[in-house]
Amino acid sequence: MIYLDNAATSYPKPEGVYSAVDHFNRHWGGNPGRGSSRNTQKADQVVFETRNALARLFNIKAASRIVFSLNITEAINLGLKGLLQPGDHVITTSMEHNAVARPLHRLQAQGVSWTKVQCGPDGSLDPDAIEVAIRPNSRLICMLHASNLTGTIMPVGQVGQIARQHGLVFMVDSAQTAGVLPLDVEAQAIDLLAFTGHKGLLGPQGTGGLYIGPNLSLNPLKEGGTGSLSATLEQPEFLPDRLESGTPNTPGLAGLGAAVKFIQATGQANIRQHEQRLTAKLLAGLEAIPGVHIYGPCDSEKRTAVVAFNIATMDCGEIATILDYEFGIITRAGLHCAPLAHQTIGTLQPGACRLSPGFFTNPAEIDAVVAAVEQVALAGR
Repeated sequence: MIYLDNAATSYPKPEGVYSAVDHFNRHWGGNPGRGSSRNTQKADQVVFETRNALARLFNIKAASRIVFSLNITEAINLGLKGLLQPGDHVITTSMEHNAVARPLHRLQAQGVSWTKVQCGPDGSLDPDAIEVAIRPNSRLICMLHASNLTGTIMPVGQVGQIARQHGLVFMVDSAQTAGVLPLDVEAQAIDLLAFTGHKGLLGPQGTGGLYIGPNLSLNPLKEGGTGSLSATLEQPEFLPDRLESGTPNTPGLAGLGAAVKFIQATGQANIRQHEQRLTAKLLAGLEAIPGVHIYGPCDSEKRTAVVAFNIATMDCGEIATILDYEFGIITRAGLHCAPLAHQTIGTLQPGACRLSPGFFTNPAEIDAVVAAVEQVALAGR
């Protein structure tokens, strides 16, 4: 099997991730914050260490302002619904994933107004267009760091400064970049950073979270047991307890902590360099195949390891099925939960087939994928 669907979830994981999850389940157990047993204290330690490792990775000064969630979708919902009120105006790009678009669609029905700033055919954004969209009632700028369709890397640092200059909250969806591209909440002026554990961070599914800047307070999505202030029916006011009700995925967080350690030991720059070389090789190979159309920036430096393409006259789902069943290549085809992005680049009707290498992909596998796509393209002509 050649796995090229890392934009959906990374695979395989570092060995330390598997070991950490297994070790917690076999030897520790325990429910963090619930009781004072040794197993509970070990569970507390797991959550504490993972929270602090992520704080170091993202240059977050107070780790307690990282709230864990089951995935980035939950984190984004918390950020949007916990902040925005009727009458507020929010600005996004036209490349957003449904994790942002669907909550905002719901919030529109509750009196929140929403402007989608148009991106270019390759998914790129002019930061000045964000500034033009600001209104007197604008409260939030929310945008992805990179597209899950075209891989286009967005100018989050520039947009963050625009938000800061206008007194707006700046929220970043880092689903496609956390663990691969640098994220610095201070340097990039990020007030809300949503992340997922199972993609570039190389951790297990069922992990993610939201960083909340020091001057922000969000309304909870849920209330319940936190292991703190249990004598009162009022939800605690302090973080992270205010926004973390119920038992967390502690085995998953053990794995995520091990994944962050692997990233720090390997070096984000090395991970990015490896994936960029693979992407450049993949782009060059696909561009030489007659009938193949590639979407997104031509320059691998301007995109993550995500390459969407179509073959003339062929259905993208058929391409993905052939690559899977005849060549053992795992891809993803369709709309990728991003109809706004497909509309932006002109592929809403046909969709696209997406290839996404990861850190554990090797150059020989890229050669095999290019050869397979060439065979499919020749057979489909």
